Amino acid sequence: MKVTVIQTNSISDKGKNIAQASGLIDRAVAMDRPDVVVLPEVWSWRGGTTADKVREADKVPGGPAWEVLATLARRHRIWIHGGSMIEHIPGSSTQVYNTTCVFNREGREVARYRKIHMFDITAPDGTPYRESDTIRPGADIALYDLEGMKIGCTICYDMRFAELYIALAREGADVIMVPSSFTVQTGKDHWEVILRARAIETQCYIVAPGQYGPFVDGQGGVRQSYGHSLVADPWGHVVARCSDGVGFATAHIDRDQIERVRGLIPMNAHRRLGIERPT
Repeated sequence: MKVTVIQTNSISDKGKNIAQASGLIDRAVAMDRPDVVVLPEVWSWRGGTTADKVREADKVPGGPAWEVLATLARRHRIWIHGGSMIEHIPGSSTQVYNTTCVFNREGREVARYRKIHMFDITAPDGTPYRESDTIRPGADIALYDLEGMKIGCTICYDMRFAELYIALAREGADVIMVPSSFTVQTGKDHWEVILRARAIETQCYIVAPGQYGPFVDGQGGVRQSYGHSLVADPWGHVVARCSDGVGFATAHIDRDQIERVRGLIPMNAHRRLGIERPT
């Protein structure tokens, strides 16, 4: 199976974001002919105020960003793991979901995941991030079958919570998707380290497309995203990586490599659940 990570520079202009992502998918299909394309977090709308986010949130199913992904999957006969989009919550004027939608080769939605962990931190330079002010967290893990491969769903800040990844591994995940919009400050020190660790401890491929470059937040300030989209194999090696700027990178997902790693170090057979806490 061939997978392509798409690296965008999404802003608070839905039309431009959809055009950018569509163009990159078209180019990736023409050049690399992937089986599955994976977009980054909030690819269709990034930045702006809470009111902006609520106004531009997609109905799922049926919103404009949702419809574009369904159409592209059907046109190119590929799977699209739709990164994440801002999802409308009926009746709410203050919150939205941060939601992954997955489409098969017929353009049919086959999986949906809502980001569980909220990025509520203060960065090293003092910049506050309060994702929960706008985003309502999800509660359920999600996996789906992709032509014999079991795919686990996560989004960005989820990657810091190893228990979610172990839960996906216990459910049989072979590949875990991590669409992201990582800050430069945390990205330069943590992005690759965490992703490779998640690959090693789950013995899964980790597929992590990221946002790159500047966008304007709700207070009119400019924030920067780290990019460096990558694919790591179950041994922890980075096997594909994007350079700076918008673009894409493609890797092969090799079932034999998954089985080889799990045969060398049979972690699932060695897990001793239930002894982590003293009785």
